[in-house]
Amino acid sequence: MKTFQILLIATFALALAGCSTVGKRIEEKSAVFNSLDAQTQERLKQSVIHVGDSADMVYIALGRPDRIREKTTTKGQEQTWIYSTFRQEYEGTHFVGYRRHAYFTGNAWHIYYEPVHADFYRDRMEEYMRITFDAGKVTAIEQTKD
Repeated sequence: MKTFQILLIATFALALAGCSTVGKRIEEKSAVFNSLDAQTQERLKQSVIHVGDSADMVYIALGRPDRIREKTTTKGQEQTWIYSTFRQEYEGTHFVGYRRHAYFTGNAWHIYYEPVHADFYRDRMEEYMRITFDAGKVTAIEQTKD
């Protein structure tokens, strides 16, 4: 039992270590964060970004993007950070095959097949924010509105 408790605690600690929180990102980019005024620091802690923010400021506020797109224009390089949300959507119950049952009565085996149904879920990914950078500064913020 004691081994199970130690294993459970170790698993929980590893799970927490992998999480990216605002506090951890502030520690990671402490030089950038400490150079900002108190109002901007509070805004980033609340995960609010503005046009003109640097890539480090966006990283502190929102974390690592799910995807990054780069575009070359006549003005130069442009980078877009894309943030998405992931979820599973219930699609209902679907037929997946048959289960074979065999039983013996007296002197013979009887076999019958029972239909099997299983719950079906579809993975969904939806973009909720795109942030465009030009020369290392935010030039556009696109957000989906429900």
